Amino acid sequence: MGRRRASGALFGLAYGDALGAATEFRTVAEIVAEHGPGGPRDLRGDPALVTDDTQMTLPVGEALLRVTTPPALSAERVEPLLRSGFVEWSRSPENNRAPGMTCLEACGRLADGLPWREATNDWSKGCGANMRVVPAGLAPGLADQERAAFAQFQAALTHGHPTALAASELTALAVRWLADGMPPADLPAALREHCRLQRSVYHHDWLGDLWDRPGVPDPATYMALGWDECRSAIDRLVEAVAAPDPSRDPCERTGAGWVAEEALATAVHCLLLHQGSPVDALARAATTSGDSDSIACLTGAFAGAALGMDAWPADWAGRIEYRDELARLAAAWD
Repeated sequence: MGRRRASGALFGLAYGDALGAATEFRTVAEIVAEHGPGGPRDLRGDPALVTDDTQMTLPVGEALLRVTTPPALSAERVEPLLRSGFVEWSRSPENNRAPGMTCLEACGRLADGLPWREATNDWSKGCGANMRVVPAGLAPGLADQERAAFAQFQAALTHGHPTALAASELTALAVRWLADGMPPADLPAALREHCRLQRSVYHHDWLGDLWDRPGVPDPATYMALGWDECRSAIDRLVEAVAAPDPSRDPCERTGAGWVAEEALATAVHCLLLHQGSPVDALARAATTSGDSDSIACLTGAFAGAALGMDAWPADWAGRIEYRDELARLAAAWD
C-alpha cells in the first residue's frame, strides 16, 4: 500500500476512538459547550486514552498476523487465537473503558471454555462486532472469500445476529477498497451493490450451524435478514450524502451507531461530509449524539485508509495509547 495506508487506518481508528471517548453518552449541545462548534480537534492526555474499540482491534490484528501464511485461513486456525485474545482483553485491568455488555458476556463464556457457538449472543448486532474488524480490511494477500469469512467470524464469536456479520464484512471491505484507491464518494454505491450480491451467501466452513435457530428455515434466509438491514442503512446513507448538511448531527439521518449497520453508515456519512479533511471528519464523528467513540474510530479508519498516515497531525502518533502495538501491526501491512 502506498502512503502508509495501514498506518493511517490503524492510527486513525485509535485517534477517533480517543476523541469520541470523551464525548460518548453526551448530547451534541454538551459537546459543543465544552469544545466549541467544531467539536474536539486534539488529543487529550499523555497518552491519550482509547476505549475497548481499539483494545479489541489489537487481538484481531494479532490473530491475522499469525495466520495469514500457508496453509489457508480457516476457522480452526483462527478461533483459538481470537478466543485467547478476547479473553485476555476481558480480564485485563485496562478493560475499564465502559465496554459493551455483549462482548463482556460472550468473552466470559469463552473464558469458561464453551464452544464459540454457545458463547455468542445469538441476536445481538451491537457495534462491538465491527468496531474491531479494521485489520481484516488491511491484511494483504487474502482472497475475497477469506477476507469476508474472517470478518464475519470474528464478529460471530460475540455477536451472532446476521446483521452484525454482514456489517462487519462491509466495514472490512470499505477499508480494503479505500486502501486500494477507491474514491470515498464511490463507497455508498459499492456497499449497496455488495449487499445485493451477497444476500444469500453463507460461509458454512466458518459459521457452522450459527444460522439454525427458531423461525429461520435455512442459512440463506438467515443471511438475507442481515444484508437487508445493512442495505436499509446504506440507503439512508445515500439519501444523506445526496443532500449533505454538515451542521446537522449525522446520527439524525444515518443512526446513532449503537448497532453495527448504523455505526458503519454514520462513520461513512461523517467521512463524506469532510472529504479530504480527516481531522474535521473525526471532530464531526465525535460531535454526535450516539456511540461517538465507535462512530469516530471507524471514521478515522476509513479516512486513514483513503489518505494515509501523513494525513494526521504529526505529533499525534507519539501521544496515543497502544502506539507500539498499532505501529507493529501497521509495519507488517504498509
